[in-house]
Amino acid sequence: MRRRRAVAAAGAVSAGLLVLSACDKPTPLSTITVGRSSVSAEATCGGQGDTLKAAELTKCLKDTDIKSISVDPDATVRFGVDPDIADKRWTILMNGQPLTDESTKTYRTIPGSVFFNAQYGAQGDSTLVSIKASDGKKDSQSVTGLWSFKLKKEG
Repeated sequence: MRRRRAVAAAGAVSAGLLVLSACDKPTPLSTITVGRSSVSAEATCGGQGDTLKAAELTKCLKDTDIKSISVDPDATVRFGVDPDIADKRWTILMNGQPLTDESTKTYRTIPGSVFFNAQYGAQGDSTLVSIKASDGKKDSQSVTGLWSFKLKKEG
């Protein structure tokens, strides 16, 4: 009787480990905060440290299934990334174009008005903003992850 319980317990543990091994490791999060509202997301593309191909990146920037947040142009938009992203360098893209220099900080702020200003490439009342992770080498063109959000003009 005791032997059967031990075999059953061992089988249950093995099955549990098998189920856990099938799970994908989540990618690091990035967060955008405006006032008291915030939105977080795992990588839209990549995020596991491997370099993305240009075609993957282009396709990813066209993804429409992304989280959005309302932005008052007079508010400050705060960008936060996991230390795993910051350690490897990251930058903010607006409609696919670099908006900031690379950073190793976990936090950046930008005035909300920038995201709706035609001078910075904005068009209309919404803007695609992406956080682009690099491979850690200064001024490298290798992209390892992209976190995209839609900023909607409030008011």
